[in-house]
Amino acid sequence: QVQLVESGGGLVQAGGSLRLSCAASGRTFSSYAMGWFRQAPGKEREFVAAVAPINWSGATTYYADSVKGRFTITRDNAKNTVYLQMNSLKPEDTAVYYCAADPTVRRYSSSYYYRTGGNYDYWGQGTQVTVSS
Repeated sequence: QVQLVESGGGLVQAGGSLRLSCAASGRTFSSYAMGWFRQAPGKEREFVAAVAPINWSGATTYYADSVKGRFTITRDNAKNTVYLQMNSLKPEDTAVYYCAADPTVRRYSSSYYYRTGGNYDYWGQGTQVTVSS
């Protein structure tokens, strides 16, 4: 069983920055695929960013087109934590952000695999991000 606890959400003006953190339990965090997803009111959950296990090609990262160049996902295996640095925030980034973990990811999984929420077995409770215009 993997437990995920997100933090770092809040209210920020457009153009501002926030850093989300997700602390994970488990002895083999370094082997997990970790992802961030978000869900805005009245919309479906969508992929934001993901990071592969660090032992595979130096932790490859994946981003949704809508956040590429503005958001950065990183992981610290010593702290069992994944981060999402969000810069140049826009009102359309307003959503509840969820951290997700996939302990069973296989090497050479495709980009599509990392972007698909159904492949993640564990989810955090979510943290609200609100961007005012």
